[in-house]
Amino acid sequence: MPLTLAAPQSPTQKMPRLFSAIEIPGSIAERLTLLRAGILGARWIDPENYHLTLRFIGDVDRHTARDFTSALGDIVADPFELRLNGLGSFGGGKPRAIFAAIAPSEGLEALRRANERAAREAGLPPEGRNFKPHVTLARLRGARADAVAAYLERQGGIAAEPFTVSRFVVYSSRNSVGGGPYVVEAAYPLED
Repeated sequence: MPLTLAAPQSPTQKMPRLFSAIEIPGSIAERLTLLRAGILGARWIDPENYHLTLRFIGDVDRHTARDFTSALGDIVADPFELRLNGLGSFGGGKPRAIFAAIAPSEGLEALRRANERAAREAGLPPEGRNFKPHVTLARLRGARADAVAAYLERQGGIAAEPFTVSRFVVYSSRNSVGGGPYVVEAAYPLED
């Protein structure tokens, strides 16, 4: 599916921030919303914005966006299953996010590598961060590390049925500081 982003209205207006991702099904999102409580300084992500990022692209020009989304269209992959695998936080002593981890999966790793290749074909630099598959549940501002640790201990493990990934998408984000709203700009089906 070709990218059809609206053109910037002025030369100084940036293109929207782009990233490729896997959408989280409604039943899993509903389960994750039950975890939204008990941390001062948490800004909980709206369930319709839950996703698993495959490749963050950022603010790029139209040419790069077009090349990236075109290269994504060449990816051939089979559907696969994913499963939630506990809760965690990023930031250590200065926690900045709470997430639901995703269990390792060969299908997920192959799709992530294919998305990385597409980014490189579009002229983007290699992703410098290690891939840690997760769904961000809350962004934290001023949350105490001990409060986050207590929250994670209280919540214990998280159980939810596995879900099948049958497509991935390119999202855009406008006028946001993270956490949405996200708009699906292009979708790519996975076929047997």
